[in-house]
Amino acid sequence: MKSPLPVRDGVNATRLRLPPEGPWDTALDYMLHRWGHIDPEGILARFDGGEIVAADGSPLRRDTPLAEHTFIWYYRTLPAEERLPVEITVLYRDEHVLVADKPHFLPTTPGGTYIQESALVRLRNTLGLPDLIPMHRLDRMTAGVLMFSVNPETRGLYQVLFERRAVRKEYECVSALDPSGLAPGLSASGRGPDGGAHDAGWAVKRFAAPVVVRNRMVKSRDYLLASVVDGEPNAETRVGLEQVGGPDEAPRGLFRLEPHTGKTHQLRVHMAGLGVGIMNDPFYPVLLDKAPDDYSRPLQLLARAIRFRDPVSRRDVEFRSQLTLQEAPAAP
Repeated sequence: MKSPLPVRDGVNATRLRLPPEGPWDTALDYMLHRWGHIDPEGILARFDGGEIVAADGSPLRRDTPLAEHTFIWYYRTLPAEERLPVEITVLYRDEHVLVADKPHFLPTTPGGTYIQESALVRLRNTLGLPDLIPMHRLDRMTAGVLMFSVNPETRGLYQVLFERRAVRKEYECVSALDPSGLAPGLSASGRGPDGGAHDAGWAVKRFAAPVVVRNRMVKSRDYLLASVVDGEPNAETRVGLEQVGGPDEAPRGLFRLEPHTGKTHQLRVHMAGLGVGIMNDPFYPVLLDKAPDDYSRPLQLLARAIRFRDPVSRRDVEFRSQLTLQEAPAAP
């Protein structure tokens, strides 16, 4: 449903569904019931100023009956936000799409305490693109390639690609390789007790060929966490080990991940389930106490690339992130 109010300060107007009936005579009564304890004078001022409107853009009055409208729109009062110490980079832009490199810690869209400090709002305001809409999402803690639609007239063509899973996504992550999981006789460096070099360590042996993880995932009703349950698989990821390195006491592996589905926290859950949880993950395999963001220790997960056949140009295209994972083992 299209909003009758334009984007303001990079943020869409909020839509509210009014109940068809209840102990409230007017729309104002209902809004005071919902939010009157926060800012009753502000609500009254918005009604008097014509800032709360119906689907046709007509302003509501103080005496507008509750049942006269199903949906109404208004602008939220935006909280003061400190700018996050991260920057977003535009990788590509044409008349139809924009592709950006989203940094860790920046959410894709407004939500909770992050409104102006989201990739969408930052780009709308910086580039003057009020119609910008994300074609997919990355977790706030995940960095990498993020694609937006610029043109509402061609937006549906790109949306269909994602709906039909015609967009191939490639991720990278860095995981700590627990020495306790080494194959018998091998150290973390892949050397035997006599110091002689072996072909690979335990991780290389375990991931000698890519592993495909398939299971059923559900999101908790009480929290954002996802978990694996019995049932028909609805989540699938192909996992391959690209490189191993680091000191003997703290070996690390660089993995390539290719998700076939896009469930909440799918990659993080699948890596934890394989016993190689992603470094600096505060949720999986163990939920840590909430703490302020540590910008020196971002989640080591990166959306490296997306590939698809452009529905407008009919050409195969690929966009790759220019970011790196700080914990990735150095190339030999």
